[in-house]
Formats: sequence, C-alpha cells, structure tokens
Amino acid sequence: MWRCIIPCVFFLCLAAAAQQTAPAAAPAASPAPIATPSAPKAPAAVSLDQVKRIFVDSFGEDTIARQIQAMVVTGLTESEQFTVTENKDRADAILRGTGLEKTSQEKHAYSESTAAGGAGGAFSGGSGSLAARAAAIEDSSFHTETVNDARIAVRLVNQDGDVIWATTQESKGAKYRGASADVADQVVKQLARDLARQKAKASTSNVTGPTSSPANKN
Repeated sequence: MWRCIIPCVFFLCLAAAAQQTAPAAAPAASPAPIATPSAPKAPAAVSLDQVKRIFVDSFGEDTIARQIQAMVVTGLTESEQFTVTENKDRADAILRGTGLEKTSQEKHAYSESTAAGGAGGAFSGGSGSLAARAAAIEDSSFHTETVNDARIAVRLVNQDGDVIWATTQESKGAKYRGASADVADQVVKQLARDLARQKAKASTSNVTGPTSSPANKN
C-alpha cells in the first residue's frame, strides 16, 4: 500500500511546484488609439479684402504707444469693417507697428510799424517858414506755442509673415482731438479706404472677367 501512496504524493508535490513557478499570463494589450485627422489649415490671406479678423499687436511699451494702440483698436471696432480679436491664432492678419508722440516749443514773433508825417508853412514878403512833423507807431509781440507731434508706422502681416498692407501717418492734432487720437484715426481711415479700393478692384475683375484675344481666322 505504501508503495502506491508514495509515488502519488511525489507527483502531487511536483505538480504544485510547477504551478508556483509558471509565469503569470501577460495582460491583454489595449488597442492603439485611433488618430483623428486634424482639420486642414486655412490658406493665409494674401490681399486686404481677404482679411476678416485682425489682432492688434503691441506698438511699444511706453504710455503714448499703448494709448495709440488702444485708440487704433477702438477705431477698428467702431468702423465695423473687421472683427478685432485678442486670440492671435484665430486672426487672419496681425497689425504691428510703432507709435510715438513728441512735444516741442515753437516761437512766434510779430512786428508791425506805421509811420505818418506832415508839413506846413507860411510865406510873407518873400520870406517864410516851413515846419515838418513826423510820428511813428510800432507794435510787436512774441509768444511760444507748445506743439504735439504724433507719428505712427504700421503694417498688416498674415499668418505666414507676409506684409499685405502698410502705412505711415503723422499729425499735429485736429480741432477736437489731440495728435495721438488724430493719428490713430488716420490709420483706421486709410485702412478703410484701401480696403474699399481693393474690393472695388476685385468686383470689377469679376464682372469683366479675364480678357481673351480673338481667335485667328484662316
């Protein structure tokens, strides 16, 4: 009987040891994520009439440059020709430039003079006397005037870095606004004029179409 039991116990021990030393099954690999194709990038604007959204970049770190930049943003928004965005990545074009304002003193002198003269006399018996009178009036003035001169140079750049529009404006102020406000207004108006000119040119080209030479007749 012991001869039968001992071999059975021996085989059971071998089986248990084999189970303990067997490598654990590797976990099932997770499926690879499916790549979502990204939307194709829109072509960069190549002309002014293709620009719809504008990002206005910094014109400088000084106070005057920041004021001019803010006035340009306000002018563009009020013109309703473009959408002004603060998201640079969504803009069709970026408006960059520099702006400054300087103060100078201009001296003005004014002078005017008036002269008057007269003569009178009496003669009697071959003798006489003559008297002359003269008077002069001189008026002069001198004053100093403070003049503010603002200048700005800007350019409109598309997302590829190509310049599609640029202008330089300067002003010494207008009747109801200072030099900085006036020069910012000039930039916005010049941009609007050039945009209208570009649209009119494109509209004319679409109506007339490309000109073609007549076919040769044999």
